[in-house]
Amino acid sequence: MQITAEHVIKFIETVAARIKDQRDYLTQLDSAIGDADHGVNLDRGFSTVVGKLTSVADKDVGSILKTVGSTLVSTVGGASGPLYGTAFLRAGMATADRFELGPDDVVVALEAALEGIQSRGKSTRGEKTMIDAIGPGVDALKAALGTGDDFVTALRTSLAACEAGMKATIPMLATKGRASYLGERSIGHQDPGATSAHLMARALLDVVEGLQP
Repeated sequence: MQITAEHVIKFIETVAARIKDQRDYLTQLDSAIGDADHGVNLDRGFSTVVGKLTSVADKDVGSILKTVGSTLVSTVGGASGPLYGTAFLRAGMATADRFELGPDDVVVALEAALEGIQSRGKSTRGEKTMIDAIGPGVDALKAALGTGDDFVTALRTSLAACEAGMKATIPMLATKGRASYLGERSIGHQDPGATSAHLMARALLDVVEGLQP
């Protein structure tokens, strides 16, 4: 199965729609341990991204992803803009000049995105961030493909791991970002960044499932 530039644009459009739909929920989560703006900020950023997609419709995957990244960095406030923006920029660098991606190429792009978030945020797993959802998801995808699973099956396994990682942030003590200021009061709340990361993972699966005959 090959992922084309057209499919990548469909993925971005799906992400934007899901974030708009869940904007209030994401903001509600962020109101408990953050600045109460995660959903609003991401919705604004991805709405701007969607407006730019027609200008890159004929470009390679890398150019599309880098456009998404640079737009998020410039339009999304708080920590999520630089973090997600860096993720898409790094993924774009990993897929430069490619008009089609195989499953292994998607893994490389996701690994680059994860490394970008870790580097930009100076964070690692277990600190109650989006990394706690993204990391397990990437690991599960790579492992499933390594054992011979087809891409859709591997993505389903990856989504389950991402969801488990998201839920695992609930009992965690936040040690990074705004939530860390709350100390033990951050315990018992699901991380909004891990939640938006899970929304994106589900969007990727839904788009790829739609490619099946």
